[in-house]
Amino acid sequence: MAASPPAPGSPGMPPVTPIPGIRHVVAVGAGKGGVGKSTIALIAAVGLMRRGHRTAILDGDAYGPSIPKLTGTDEVQPQIDGEGCLVVPEVQGVKVISLGHLMSRDQAVIWRGPMAQKYVKEMLDRARWGELDYLFVDLPPGTGDIPLTLAQSIPLTGAVIVCTPQEVALLDAVRALRMYQKLGVEPLGIVENMSYYVCPHCGHRDEIFSHGGARAAAEQLGVPYLGAIPLNVRIRDHGDHGRALGYFTDTEPSVIAAIEDFVVRLEQQLTIREQGMAPPPQVHIEG
Repeated sequence: MAASPPAPGSPGMPPVTPIPGIRHVVAVGAGKGGVGKSTIALIAAVGLMRRGHRTAILDGDAYGPSIPKLTGTDEVQPQIDGEGCLVVPEVQGVKVISLGHLMSRDQAVIWRGPMAQKYVKEMLDRARWGELDYLFVDLPPGTGDIPLTLAQSIPLTGAVIVCTPQEVALLDAVRALRMYQKLGVEPLGIVENMSYYVCPHCGHRDEIFSHGGARAAAEQLGVPYLGAIPLNVRIRDHGDHGRALGYFTDTEPSVIAAIEDFVVRLEQQLTIREQGMAPPPQVHIEG
């Protein structure tokens, strides 16, 4: 059996170093691709910005950077200051940086693990983030080199695990959650994306990929449940056209309510971590 990777601060491991000016760094991960992890990371950053926090996103997925498309910043080219550091651009109230800003959109990244690790470390160390409350790092799916580098390089407040309701996605999400726990990073919770579909014409609800698996997994694992985001045409459309604020202002009221519920639950967990409190027991009331 392979040994677990050493946690930050373990004997023989270099000490983790906070990033100046950044109060909290939050990893957003998933056990598999295609679950909408980047969209959830963006919703978290924009939602908390709308609630008065200073937020930013680092697109840590070197192999498939999607944050430029989701934020409408495909053509943005970050400037370099006099000290050779990247000046992180601000878009719709959120600071955003991605490998996609530094290369052509159709260029393939063919890197081995060490190069991908170096990219994340360079972006953390050389970017001018300024003063931030929360830096969200959108990680590649799985349990590979980049999440390991992040956890062993800087102190993480926690990790948000994104999954969809079907069993294969939940199994992979649990593996990702266990990875963070082995690295000494406590999960902030699990969020279920594409949880259900409500027809905008007739109001019929259809649970295309099943429903409720994330809540059940959270209860079984003893971690917070952060809510359920529906599969929705407007969410897809806003993402395709880089309208991050549209998630909160130009979507069906029931969808906005689900998104806001996720943001509030996440903010509560972040506040608990900041205050060093143990999470209270969760009571779920089904209506």
